Amino acid sequence: MGVFAALACRSHVTLTDTRLYIPKVWINDPERCREAGVPEEFIVYRKKSEQALDMIKQARTNGIRFNWVGVDGGYGKEPDFLRALDSIGEIFMADVHKDQRIYLENPEPTIPEPKSNRGRKPTKLKAQTDPIRVDKWAARQPEDAWQMIPIRDSTRGTLYVYILQERVWVWDGEEEEAHCWHLIVRREIDSPKEIKYSLSNASEETSIKRLAFMQGQRFWVERALQDGKSECGLDEYQVRGWNGWHHHMTLGMMAMLFMLERRLSNKDEYPLLSCSDIQTLLKHFLPRRDVTVEEVLRQMKVRHRKRRSSINSARRKQKKKRNGHEDLRS
Repeated sequence: MGVFAALACRSHVTLTDTRLYIPKVWINDPERCREAGVPEEFIVYRKKSEQALDMIKQARTNGIRFNWVGVDGGYGKEPDFLRALDSIGEIFMADVHKDQRIYLENPEPTIPEPKSNRGRKPTKLKAQTDPIRVDKWAARQPEDAWQMIPIRDSTRGTLYVYILQERVWVWDGEEEEAHCWHLIVRREIDSPKEIKYSLSNASEETSIKRLAFMQGQRFWVERALQDGKSECGLDEYQVRGWNGWHHHMTLGMMAMLFMLERRLSNKDEYPLLSCSDIQTLLKHFLPRRDVTVEEVLRQMKVRHRKRRSSINSARRKQKKKRNGHEDLRS
């Protein structure tokens, strides 16, 4: 299983690094690891979040520039990972699960005074306020607290969602002090039961629109990974071997970078150029040629016209629907 780092600028995304995650069951069987070619120094268990942190630090060392780190709930649920990012000065937007606990006031963790002179004295910190789950907190908010905000362009027009934002305190029960971070709750307009929760250590003055934008950008990373699997063979590795896995992933990442470069260099003439289009063109220009170049380009332009027509139609419908939502809310 791979842990990947990607660099994204809106819809332009490419993978920049990867680590092979080795489960404990393998680490507990060193001979099995050696048979697969795993170097001795890597036969030690490391959590995915530890590998992710390594890649983030390595990206900075390599001079890669980025404004924030976005992670899914698998990483957002680990408080030590978020603390580590915060401690090295990285701004993050981390998805969290609905059972994530927050405090609406500073819990001011302290060690309780002993109730009597007998027995052992308390040594564990205790919060002075009670926590609440993020889903329970969101459910209590009035309808007019949700703000409709655009987060990104889509083939159906500008994507609007409902957003809640609150400054909350997060404490994992171990630290001496709690952290005051942003809670961002996103609700889909057409699917009100589809709700997403995130935490961010962005500066206090960061606007709700900016936070909503940051939360929505991981969509493009997931989309790029889908293209990497379907168009670049990223998920087609079937042999168990350390070197083979890394060689395969490196070639897949190079193919994804090639795809991105082609899209960027042709964006003026072909703004809708997709990875699938590039693959179709490559099938023609590589040794086997089933159709003429003119036919390949004609078919691609037909697809683009249909796609553009679909986008324009969706935007018209969205505009009409959005006006209806605004009338309803007013």
